[in-house]
Amino acid sequence: MTEKLKILYIDDEADNLVGFKASFRFDYQIFIAQDVPAAYAHLEKHPDMRIIFCDQRMPKQTGVEFFDEVRSLYPSAVRILLTAYTDVEAVIDAINRGHIFRFVKKPWTEIDIISAIEEANKFHISNSMLAVKHHELQRAYSELDKFAYSVSHDIRGPLSGIMGAINLAQDTDDPVEMKEVLSMMKKSLKTLDMYIVNMHEYYSLQRGELKIKKIDFMTIADTLKDIFGMTAEVNNISFQVDIDQNEPFFNDEAPIMLVLNNLISNAFKYQEEGNADKIVKLKIEVKNGSATFEISDNGIGILRNHINEIFNLFYRATSQSSGSGFGLYNVKSAILKLNGHIEVSSVLHQGTTFRVIIPGK
Repeated sequence: MTEKLKILYIDDEADNLVGFKASFRFDYQIFIAQDVPAAYAHLEKHPDMRIIFCDQRMPKQTGVEFFDEVRSLYPSAVRILLTAYTDVEAVIDAINRGHIFRFVKKPWTEIDIISAIEEANKFHISNSMLAVKHHELQRAYSELDKFAYSVSHDIRGPLSGIMGAINLAQDTDDPVEMKEVLSMMKKSLKTLDMYIVNMHEYYSLQRGELKIKKIDFMTIADTLKDIFGMTAEVNNISFQVDIDQNEPFFNDEAPIMLVLNNLISNAFKYQEEGNADKIVKLKIEVKNGSATFEISDNGIGILRNHINEIFNLFYRATSQSSGSGFGLYNVKSAILKLNGHIEVSSVLHQGTTFRVIIPGK
């Protein structure tokens, strides 16, 4: 059931207050006040008051003066003044200065008030939507600033590495040195390629629509074993996979693969050097229409004060990080797009576990 609009009416004449409440109490939540202190008491109790009607001719303080105060304390409330013809000049001035949304002539009729309420409510909804869009735009500008800075900074690194390797290659004919130079170039190019892949994933997530299909997690597990098998073997890391799927699951496979690929890649990347028993575990369980992923490792772990920051764009939680700062941001974006959620638990020098829950479609 939709909650009724909250409307406050302030008038020093008790008969007007009683008449207003009697006329509109069935359609709206009506609050009445005979003076300014009583009005503020209602507003403190109900800061989400949608519309405020106030009589211009009030003892001690005019309606315009009251609205001038109240707009800074409760800016989202739409302000409507009730006034006689003799006060029109002051009212027009108040409208021009933005104190009030509109005025209604006294004596008012029910049609006048209903029309004012409908207009005020539309105005409030439009303003609320505009505020949301403004916030989204501000966030987009902020991310764009960080994006421009990070791209110029992070791409410059591998490009400088390639240029340095080329300069070294020009000054040597030694096959051994040349092999080392080529290895340096390859490392820089891989970093650059990873950055480009992450950028592509980032924009795909922002713009793409979901493509729902039946997902077989055993097939996905085989693909992930192929992707990370060589990395596990070369680095002497035990890659353990456990799949429990006894029911069909429908969703978009691409963002799910993005999530799994990034989290598993990080689990391999941030292992504790010198640990003879390195482990990365992937567990997937499909139950009651949802898929739960657990990716755990016994690597370097994450400091507690970094846990809430790791999903921010371009954030790096450790100096050991060679990433672009896109990976976990893309993971969180993909999970949100799938209406899922992610949890992280980590102990420094003991390891990290990411738990992801994705509902089926």
